[in-house]
Amino acid sequence: MFRQPLRNANERLRLFLSERGRRARVLRDSLRWQPDRIDLSSRFVSGFGYGYGKGEARGLELLKEWLSPEQFAQYDAKSYFEVTGCHSGKRYRISHGTSMNIHELDGAGCPCVGWCFAPKGYLVAGDVMLAQKIALETDERGALNVANKFFVPTGRRNMHLPITELGRALAWTSILPRPLTARAPPCIGL
Repeated sequence: MFRQPLRNANERLRLFLSERGRRARVLRDSLRWQPDRIDLSSRFVSGFGYGYGKGEARGLELLKEWLSPEQFAQYDAKSYFEVTGCHSGKRYRISHGTSMNIHELDGAGCPCVGWCFAPKGYLVAGDVMLAQKIALETDERGALNVANKFFVPTGRRNMHLPITELGRALAWTSILPRPLTARAPPCIGL
């Protein structure tokens, strides 16, 4: 009684999903070959919008002006920079992004806990990272009082990779068996 309508619905769903998958692949391939793709080597070239809107470019230009030369070199190479809290002297790593992008570092430079706070309203990533930098360097306690704390997965190569590679590294390390003779990574927190 219900088998034929169920088969028809199942077939229509299969056709719908295959057509949407085909369209997604076509769109992905067309975007892949566009000449205005982001070139990370020219991230801070003056007047270059590198695939984002003018607001994002202006936010990153403002961030560039506030970063020290060491922080700028670190951000340009790895898409994150480190700041020191004004009250505790703890080190924090601020990754490119607008949320869940602050990691407290232990003595070995490995992330041990994550913090999430941002200014109210919609701001581009450069403006949010600048606000986070200023908050931690001038009022660390106040910033952490309003921040949400989150778990940071630890692993062999955690947070020493650009953000795009981090997800892939964590996915692979969670499914691959570890050899029995391997030493424990230095940044494991229990």
